[in-house]
Amino acid sequence: MLDIKIIRENPEDVKTRLKAKEVDCDAAIDRILELDGERRELIFKTESAKSEQNKTTKQIPAMKKAGEDTTAVFARMNELKEEIKAIDARLKEVEDEYRTLMLGLPNLPDRDLRPGGKENNEPIRYFGEKHSFDFEPKHHVDLCTDLGLIDYDRGTKLAGSGFWMYKGLGAQLEWALLNYFIDCHLADGYEFILPPHMLEYQCGLTAGQFPKFADEVYKIENPTDDRVHYMLPTAEAALASVYRDEILSEDDLPKKFFAYTPCFRREAGSYRSDERGMVRGHQFNKVEMFQFTRPEDSDAAFDELVTKAEKLVSGLGFHFRTVKLAAGDCSASMARTYDIEILIPSMNGYKEVSSVSNARDYQARRGNIRFKRADGGKTEFVHTLNGSGLATSRIFPAMVEQNQRADGSVVVPEVLRKYLGGLEVISKK
Repeated sequence: MLDIKIIRENPEDVKTRLKAKEVDCDAAIDRILELDGERRELIFKTESAKSEQNKTTKQIPAMKKAGEDTTAVFARMNELKEEIKAIDARLKEVEDEYRTLMLGLPNLPDRDLRPGGKENNEPIRYFGEKHSFDFEPKHHVDLCTDLGLIDYDRGTKLAGSGFWMYKGLGAQLEWALLNYFIDCHLADGYEFILPPHMLEYQCGLTAGQFPKFADEVYKIENPTDDRVHYMLPTAEAALASVYRDEILSEDDLPKKFFAYTPCFRREAGSYRSDERGMVRGHQFNKVEMFQFTRPEDSDAAFDELVTKAEKLVSGLGFHFRTVKLAAGDCSASMARTYDIEILIPSMNGYKEVSSVSNARDYQARRGNIRFKRADGGKTEFVHTLNGSGLATSRIFPAMVEQNQRADGSVVVPEVLRKYLGGLEVISKK
């Protein structure tokens, strides 16, 4: 949620920055300012009326004791009661519309981002060398099927299209990736979190995914009561709410977490022919990094998360690049995002395997997450940051495609071998 003070002080600048994100919120901002003005006026009126009501109430016993006529006073009390009731009713209407519009505004993009969509994304560095083959390379679906790593047909039989089933060495290889990520984060001093996989609506609201994207997640209704849960689309949705409605001390910050979860996404729409296999799916595994920081520390925290994601991918021996997203390609909740994109040979291009973002105080305002300065100063909103560390559903296909050999075998990345009993090459049985 944006700071209303920023909107009041320079609404035209807010409109311009949101247009850089390819969002036209002019009418919404104008309406927010109207509602904000009316809201403050109504609050003043109701507080004034309640103050008069309290003052008059205190006068009545003394008037009765003195034998004075209180008819006019009670008449005025009834008038005030009705007046306050009418003002409060209108105030609720105004605040409901105001909150809905405020929750619908996306985050302001950082000023150094290029305006527009993904066509204006900016690759800022490359790692490793592109793989070249002296044979006709196979698609990861064929490699995984031939080597018995993944059963796509039975995955579809169990859950429908967009699902797959790891088996044998494929399941071990997937778990080796997750263990590699976890060990790296533990070594860096991050706290391991295993959150619930079903979340309440407020978690999505705090993260900025709801209400706009509420239809893009799986919804679970309890048949025995009125509870509704949502399958988490990413651990960010859970981690962002860990301290919701809490006040931390400055000494508590930064908080550095990582979580492993399966992620569930509806992924509505048809798949392109080059996205067959694991590139897009309804369920995939991911380790997510998350930080709560002081505002002045969030830029350094962002750089730290980007470097950590780069090191994870580099450790697997891949060629990849880091891309600074244009304003319009950043998600609604984020002020800036860098994507780590890995080359998947069969797709003739790069695919995002990690997305590192800084939400500034946008999520903290939605979740009322604050901290108090150690010097006894004012209470402030924290900054929140997140980054994939990493998702496996694109790492896995890139790994088998980049590491394939002419005989159809796949070389296991060195960092994963200790999790597979020293296995160096996966060959067809």
